Amino acid sequence: MEYRNFEVLVERARALPGKRRCVVAGAEDEHVLEAVLAAEKAGIIGLPVLTGNARHVAELVRSLGGAPDRCVLSDVPDGENPAQRAVELIASGAGDFLVKGRMDTKDLLKPVVDRANNLHTEDSPSGGLMSHLAFFQIPGVDRLVVVTDGGMVVYPDLNRKKGLILNAVTTLRAMGWERPRVAVLCAIEKLNPKMRETVEAAELTEMNRRGEIDGCIVEGPISYDVAMSPEIAAIKGYESENCGRFDVLLTPDMTAGNLLGKSLLVSAHAQLAGIVVGAKIPVVVTSRGSSAEEKFHSIALCAVASAPHLD
Repeated sequence: MEYRNFEVLVERARALPGKRRCVVAGAEDEHVLEAVLAAEKAGIIGLPVLTGNARHVAELVRSLGGAPDRCVLSDVPDGENPAQRAVELIASGAGDFLVKGRMDTKDLLKPVVDRANNLHTEDSPSGGLMSHLAFFQIPGVDRLVVVTDGGMVVYPDLNRKKGLILNAVTTLRAMGWERPRVAVLCAIEKLNPKMRETVEAAELTEMNRRGEIDGCIVEGPISYDVAMSPEIAAIKGYESENCGRFDVLLTPDMTAGNLLGKSLLVSAHAQLAGIVVGAKIPVVVTSRGSSAEEKFHSIALCAVASAPHLD
């Protein structure tokens, strides 16, 4: 399965045999509701479950041209965490993935990682590590490119970088990628003992060769320009058929991932969809400043990522 752009992703979500069900935590957010209503209208999701102040949420739905009876409203009293209600609903089978509304990310994820809610698991390939996957549609690039991790894991060590790769590969394979290509980004393409990230990149590549990280191709250390451009790779004498074809870009730390992502958005005019993975369900976590379009694409992404079987 090739995802060349977000249109392909949306069509994939629309074609799923059963409509996925999203649960919004803190639904008193205009852009989130706009995206959720658009996703339901487009046939990407079933009737959305909206937690929060039911009266305010219903008013917002009407103001956006929606019908409250096309939503499932779950009223949450003041002082209670709507994410806890949302997680309980998902755990009971009322939803397939979680969407962040008007609330802080830490409050959203707290009940997700609470073992009492049975959504966090250490049996996953990454050992329960939760991470952020940012899918970018970049002008001039013929495929969606995933950057990880620019939002969750601040300073990953070697073991966590392995977990970040496994989370990304598990998600992409579930979505239909046959064998994702992963570039472990560094400033240079050679191992330098004074640059820890190059040493770890080489170790991750070796883990892949040994089969410890399987179902994918891992290459590193490799710089961004070489990973993305076969022409630059040829000029620099870097021989790899994967240059210009990598699906996943693993950054050395969260700051690097965040800077790369914002550079793509602001300077390259890329489009973004992002989700948090590593729990039993994927989570849409976008910033409050994100557009309704970004949230819409993130919902479509979550719908596809949460589908049980894709071929």
